[in-house]
Amino acid sequence: MNDRMRMGDLTQRARVTPRTVRYYESIGLLPPGEREGHGQHSYTEETLARLQKIDQLKKLGLSLDEIRDVIDLYFTDPSGVQPKQKVLAILHHHLAEADQKIDALQQFRADIQGHIERFEHWLETREPH
Repeated sequence: MNDRMRMGDLTQRARVTPRTVRYYESIGLLPPGEREGHGQHSYTEETLARLQKIDQLKKLGLSLDEIRDVIDLYFTDPSGVQPKQKVLAILHHHLAEADQKIDALQQFRADIQGHIERFEHWLETREPH
């Protein structure tokens, strides 16, 4: 069965804009739609599935470059092992980066707290009571 859908149907079902579809096509995340008469493009259910997978991966925090590295695996590895292994490695990397940012923010917070305490102490010792 070769059911195809037009851009409007695709974008409505995937909850994205036509601009998003065209952008994803231009950067290689989606195959280009098949050109039909009157310059319209049509898309397959696989294109819809790819858009939905891209959305899921974006919600996990993957960048479009990272998604480009794994998206094809979701549609070529029937076991699902390879894409999940790659995504897991990316998520471990994101977690390590988040931990570093948390450490830096905690240090920044401690520095600010120290300045606040010094300024408050300085003001208390100079204000007439």
